[in-house]
Amino acid sequence: MTSKETADRPYIICHMMSSVDGRIDCDMTEKIDNTDSYYEALDELECDATLSGRVTMQMHTALPDRFVAKDPAPAGVTKTHKAAECPNYEIAIDTHGTLTWPDGMRNLLVITDENCPREYHERLTSQGISWIACGKDGIDLPHAMQILHAGFGIKRLAVTGGGHINAAFLKAGLLDEVSLMVGAGIDGRAGMTAVFDGIADSSYPVTLLTLTDVRRAGDNTVWMRYTVRK
Repeated sequence: MTSKETADRPYIICHMMSSVDGRIDCDMTEKIDNTDSYYEALDELECDATLSGRVTMQMHTALPDRFVAKDPAPAGVTKTHKAAECPNYEIAIDTHGTLTWPDGMRNLLVITDENCPREYHERLTSQGISWIACGKDGIDLPHAMQILHAGFGIKRLAVTGGGHINAAFLKAGLLDEVSLMVGAGIDGRAGMTAVFDGIADSSYPVTLLTLTDVRRAGDNTVWMRYTVRK
């Protein structure tokens, strides 16, 4: 299934695996579907890049050490560093610049806000890691997506969690499609993050979707694709 590109930013798909009750704890989802169906579906989406939030990247990709700047002087303005041309970027949202990374991650691109210390960006540059600093008090997601499109050539982006970064894209009106895989299991634990989570405004309106495809994947997983009604 192909979709038209947007004019000034990537076409953005939220791609997630959840339990029947909508929870996305990684250890749990690996138990309810231990096949490669999630990644096979991700390949079918034909995205140029994947994007995850700080907590997800800390769990799966970043080093355990936390970055602490000796000089807190911030970037102060929107800046971009493109370390290399990559056919498939792995993008990390790290607003304040706290994650540290192994060497050799040429396909990594880190997005921070402009209050992030310059020292953090200098470290990324020295490691050959691309980065964007964008937003005065928190990341300006719409502007960052425009930079991804214009500066890095990203046409299709898969947002792959966690729940708070998914909700941030939802609230910013940036999602074009939701690709949801529901595994055959129930979590039920109190306080576990849902696919979209963390919007504090209790009056926030429901986001309406249009079902475009549904199929079985893996052993007992259902894969549903929706477009977001604009």
